[in-house]
Amino acid sequence: MKTIKLLATLALFALFSHAQAADGLIALKSPHAAKATMDKFEAIVKAKGLHVFARIDHAAGAAKVGKTLRPTEVLLFGNPQGGTAFMQCAQSVGIDLPLKALVWEDASAQVWLGYNDPEFLAQRHALADCPVTQTLQKALAGFAAAAVAP
Repeated sequence: MKTIKLLATLALFALFSHAQAADGLIALKSPHAAKATMDKFEAIVKAKGLHVFARIDHAAGAAKVGKTLRPTEVLLFGNPQGGTAFMQCAQSVGIDLPLKALVWEDASAQVWLGYNDPEFLAQRHALADCPVTQTLQKALAGFAAAAVAP
């Protein structure tokens, strides 16, 4: 029994050291550099037929005003099929669309890929039974996992 508890505890620790979630943000460690992680994520999204609306380099923006910032990029992406279905459940979810992914390097040089959990967005907009929520969760989890794969 103690062995099972120990294994369960170790499994949970491994899971949370690989992925973290706070206030709806799902973040996965990446073994790649920040730019490579975002390049990979963007390529995956495009290959799945989604539209990339913008890629914002916050570190480059900081440099333009004489400031420094570790690598930090946001990708805005999506498609009308998924976004419209989500907004049909509650139009207010449009404030959180298009979907976004954030790649950043933390103070210890660890690179992270993060995105908003669609379930969190559904709760934020009081969507009890929006069928697209789970579809979006599965898709985003798959895109992110593929982008941070070694």
